[in-house]
Amino acid sequence: MATRKSVFIHSPELEKFKYPPDIPFNTDRAGQVRKILNSMGLLSGDGRSEAAPVPVDRLTLKKFHSARYLHALKTASQGSRRHGIPAREDTAKMAVLQALYMGIGTLDCPVFEGMYDYAVLAAGGTLTAAKLILSGDTDVAFNPSGGFHHAHPERASGFCYINDVALACLVLAERYKRVLYVDVDVHFADGVAYAFYDRSDVMTISFHESPRTLFPGTGFENEIGNGPGKGYCVNVPLPVGTYDQAYMKAFEEVAIPLMAAYKPDVIVFELGADALANDPLAHLYLTNNVYADIINHLLTLNRPVLMTGGGGYNIPNTVRAWALGWTVLCGADTGHLSSSALGGVMLESTDWQGGLRDRALVVSDQQRETVMLAVEATIETIKASVFLIHGL
Repeated sequence: MATRKSVFIHSPELEKFKYPPDIPFNTDRAGQVRKILNSMGLLSGDGRSEAAPVPVDRLTLKKFHSARYLHALKTASQGSRRHGIPAREDTAKMAVLQALYMGIGTLDCPVFEGMYDYAVLAAGGTLTAAKLILSGDTDVAFNPSGGFHHAHPERASGFCYINDVALACLVLAERYKRVLYVDVDVHFADGVAYAFYDRSDVMTISFHESPRTLFPGTGFENEIGNGPGKGYCVNVPLPVGTYDQAYMKAFEEVAIPLMAAYKPDVIVFELGADALANDPLAHLYLTNNVYADIINHLLTLNRPVLMTGGGGYNIPNTVRAWALGWTVLCGADTGHLSSSALGGVMLESTDWQGGLRDRALVVSDQQRETVMLAVEATIETIKASVFLIHGL
């Protein structure tokens, strides 16, 4: 088998930026992932390499975001550190109100120093990966600092200011006929799904906790796209307590047949790690073994894969999941990664000494029965509304 060309996207520059301390989004996660992988020797050799992100240029940003939104975002960021003569009071108030209307300066998208620079650099990592794929310089790439799937053309939301994954899909769609976007973040990928809601050249498949119990409150099974995009927006809402076997049943019965029917030319994959058990912002019950299995499924399509990070608020669990994700993506996942000898060295802040893979979790009979019934109902609903469109 030919060596898979794999690029890990990161720069120490990203580690200079911090969200406010009361915000659970942690920008240090990517650097911690790189530290682990570097200690394992998994960033070089066998086709592996590293690349630094390049900030997204304004022309590319405007493929998705409006000029006035970008202006408001940059102005708000600059205002957080501006000194000297204050702006006219009425002008300043108007700017603040416009920013708030666009979600900038809210509880989940606060204004902080370096906000704009971080957003365009983190998003730039995903676009850097897209360019490497387009040039043929890599087969797979991972930007752990990407995955801001809640940002809309004129609205910041859910810790997201610049929607890097939507931008990547747009850029890739300019070259390829079919782009497949798969999202396993616990929150519905609303910014991406609605960006392509009436298009068939980008299929979005989002696995997420039910909108009835979690932000953003959308992403139901009946949201399947409009016009030429009907059937190309696929949402798989999952009940509280969804465990590995139930999750994989949904993936295998929904995503795998649709991916085979769609025959994508390139794949964008958001590896949000907040669906893991014990994430403080969500209520699913997964281990990171699910993520490894899903990446392996994506690789069987034999297409370029652009993988990003996303949510994940239990930091040690998220870092371990992303490190495991890279090892699978670049073809380095071997039995050695499960050895207890690695666990204590690399994973200083976790009580699990089994390496990168999580241990199995106990699932009660009641949880198993309740969750599986709900998952099976969701699968049947999706099959009834979407599968016929794709000849399944």
